[in-house]
Amino acid sequence: MADSANQGAPAPTAIDRPGGIGQAEFIAIVASMMALNAVAVDIMLPALPNMGDALGISDENSRQYVLTSYFLGFGLAQIVFGPLSDRFGRMIPLQVGMAIYVIGAFAGALSPDFSWLLAARFVQGIGAASTRVLSLAIVRDVYGGRKMAEVTSLIIMVFMAAPVIAPAAGQVIIVFADWRMIFIFMAVACALSMLWAWWRLPETLTTDRRRPLTPARVIEAFGIVLSSRIALGYGLATTATLGALFGFIAATQQIYVGIYGLGVWFPAVFAISAGVVALASFLNSRLVGRFGMRPLSHGAMFGFAAFSLLWFLLSYYAGPISFVPFLILVSIIFFFFAGVVSNFNALAMEPLGAVAGTGSAVLGFMQTVGGALIGIWVGQAFDGTATPVAFGFVAVSVATIGFVLVAERGKLFQTHNPPV
Repeated sequence: MADSANQGAPAPTAIDRPGGIGQAEFIAIVASMMALNAVAVDIMLPALPNMGDALGISDENSRQYVLTSYFLGFGLAQIVFGPLSDRFGRMIPLQVGMAIYVIGAFAGALSPDFSWLLAARFVQGIGAASTRVLSLAIVRDVYGGRKMAEVTSLIIMVFMAAPVIAPAAGQVIIVFADWRMIFIFMAVACALSMLWAWWRLPETLTTDRRRPLTPARVIEAFGIVLSSRIALGYGLATTATLGALFGFIAATQQIYVGIYGLGVWFPAVFAISAGVVALASFLNSRLVGRFGMRPLSHGAMFGFAAFSLLWFLLSYYAGPISFVPFLILVSIIFFFFAGVVSNFNALAMEPLGAVAGTGSAVLGFMQTVGGALIGIWVGQAFDGTATPVAFGFVAVSVATIGFVLVAERGKLFQTHNPPV
């Protein structure tokens, strides 16, 4: 497959003041939009038992569908927002999508039964798809090369405040109010982020770089993405890695509360893993300009695989791991996870400057729907122990390494871009 997918407009060079706003505000706005996705997932975790009890769902594994229905809507809708953004620019589809998110959140607050709740979550995921597609496209409009990876890492570092805060916020809400207030909280958070982006974020796709919205041009853009060995290989590798994350998130309440009995302390412990991801993203942003995306991400990929294998072996042969070693082991795994995802996303987007919106959409669809399906497999395998989840991590690690080997023709740890 050809790697020369960035035909047409050249890759944009790094600039310090995109659209006249400072880089710090640019990162904060994009991170706030991406954080809506983390909030929509993580704030739910402490409330899953409450929702299940209120809506008559006694099976713990079935409650996981509150998360997976969101992931499926989130993944499927990205295919729509990408081509729209390449035709009409980034801001109009972004505002429409965020409005849909608000509607879905309000609908969730009104849920009379579990089916309604799942449908509302699916709609909310559709709206959130705009933030995922357009956040990456906007970054690709403005930055290229190692600078893009650096900015992406900083965005991930900032938006990781959401997984740190969201479970605690959900816990506080269900202590003092009904679980339905969680959906009101999400609607208000999205409305504020939408207003901030509308007020301050400039349009980053100039009119001369927009693509006609015709079936032929959309198919051409899809072909550019799918014929790029780098974009497709790293996109599939990210899909596998995210599948492990989705599976862990789906089962995390059962692991931390059901196995380790953390109760109300669950959000605080969950925040530790999120904080580790934020720290790893910050370190990646400091190091990627010097060492490059490939050496850092390939090292993180093997670290992720090695410690996932250690987790599985300990869990399978030594029985349940006591809490402190378990937390240390999982934190190390998520440290490497951050180094994988930050750089793999940038590597996948790098050859797609000419079709950044559609490229982001195709990759996002692949990663989210594929990751959600893998996550369902991992999460639904939960049997009262963490062993099936650990096995899922090992399986996706092997798949990730395989996809990267294909993408790089077997040559790992090579540098392709000059230092920043």
